[in-house]
Amino acid sequence: MKQYIMCMSILLACLILGACAPKTGASFSSGQARTAQSVTMGEIIQLDAAFINDDSSGLGTLGGAVVGGVAGSTIGGGRGRILSALGGVVIGGLAGTAIERGINSKDAVDITVRLDDGQVLSIVQELGDEEASFMVGDRVRILRGSDGSARVRR
Repeated sequence: MKQYIMCMSILLACLILGACAPKTGASFSSGQARTAQSVTMGEIIQLDAAFINDDSSGLGTLGGAVVGGVAGSTIGGGRGRILSALGGVVIGGLAGTAIERGINSKDAVDITVRLDDGQVLSIVQELGDEEASFMVGDRVRILRGSDGSARVRR
């Protein structure tokens, strides 16, 4: 039973760590690799702190409930085993939800750019090393994909 708990804990940790991949302006999906993107030039006119909160997939809640239920069932005996398993499911589910919410929430920056043609764009992207070094007045490239995505790069 302890091996089962350990396996479930490792599986949950792998799912959680898989969600930690950065999505900054320098990160591209496999579908964006080797595809042409239109490029326009502009100047940063405003930078504002932002926050990206991805929708919950429910995996954190489910994984936490499973691990909590299994762990809780090893604690009690008789009727106490059922109650401790149910308590473990509830507590594990709540903990899993909180962990997933924390992982899916990312610091970001709202970058407002005046393009050379006078158009003004606002693009929100995850805060990475490049984004942290942006300053008002910087000349930047706007990369636009055919899927409607856009990103700001130097």
